[in-house]
Amino acid sequence: MRTPEARRVFNFCAGPAAIAESVLEEARADMLSYRGSGMSVMEISHRSALADDLFEEAEANLRRLLGVPKNYRVLFLQGGGSQQFSMVPMNFLRSDESAEYILTGHWGAKAIGQAGLEGTPHVAWSGEEERFVRVPENAELDLLERSAYTYFTSNETIQGVQFDAEPTGLSPLVCDASSDFLSRPVEIDRFGLLYACAQKNAGPSGLTVVIISDEMLDRTKPNLHRMFDYREHAAAGSRLNTPPMFSVYLFLLITRWIEQDMGGLSALAVHNQAKADTLYARLDRQSDFYTTHAKPTSRSIMNVTFRTPSAELDAEFLAAAKRRDLTHLAGHRSVGGMRASIYNAMPVAGVEALCELLDEFRDAHQ
Repeated sequence: MRTPEARRVFNFCAGPAAIAESVLEEARADMLSYRGSGMSVMEISHRSALADDLFEEAEANLRRLLGVPKNYRVLFLQGGGSQQFSMVPMNFLRSDESAEYILTGHWGAKAIGQAGLEGTPHVAWSGEEERFVRVPENAELDLLERSAYTYFTSNETIQGVQFDAEPTGLSPLVCDASSDFLSRPVEIDRFGLLYACAQKNAGPSGLTVVIISDEMLDRTKPNLHRMFDYREHAAAGSRLNTPPMFSVYLFLLITRWIEQDMGGLSALAVHNQAKADTLYARLDRQSDFYTTHAKPTSRSIMNVTFRTPSAELDAEFLAAAKRRDLTHLAGHRSVGGMRASIYNAMPVAGVEALCELLDEFRDAHQ
């Protein structure tokens, strides 16, 4: 029986995000002695046999879930998505070259800013004038004949827009998949590099997963600082320095949970789509009161962004949600409104509780 201090809420935070309770329970059981070692996973050496087994299973699980081909490397790194904004151009964009960037929101803009420090980012499409309400059709992209790579963000958490299929071009495709990683199947062989920080669907903060083809590794520039060189991390088996052991361990548990409890990525994608459909349907049914941000064809199934008729009512809604243990529903500070992040670990019951509040709040303020 839980004490009041151990109660659980429905956590709609965009990140760090909710983790499945069964995963947390297993982690608690291992906290004092991992696999009978008498040490926590946070205490074992990253050079030990226990660590070897942990990394090997984490990678094997990921390869199985996503069907990662043999000619791709899996790296477990640190620094978050923000470090990848820099590492990608540092490794692949030379000063006399251009790289294509598809701008669909806040995080893509951050990546473009860092790319400009290495070479020339070419904005192949921008949704800024439309306030980032959609992603482009492939025919809208202004692609170059020669480019180091084509970069896009598969899901923009702040605006709540998402690609339902990756864009296509002539240059290697690089994807920031941080906020929809492991939420659905992905054809990895269509990418030169795909990365994701873990704290949305794949674990706690502190871990970034990079999946990179051997061909892309061969394109890496020479004479890079070791900690920012993908080749160095690949050669060291993701242990060039001390890795975030607890984050990798939680990632391992979550990949097991996806495979064993949720039935794999195809089944999980159906589950996630159903949650999103339920929430969007409720908002659309009450469009006289609630306004969604993203156009229906580009709506994210991970981050549902909406608002009431006024900022004052937004604040009242958030207060009412908190009283019901529906937490972290405020939109990003740059845009306001509300944002319901319904990642893998958000149960159907949480979405249903939010829908009940949507109904009752609208009825009380009409």
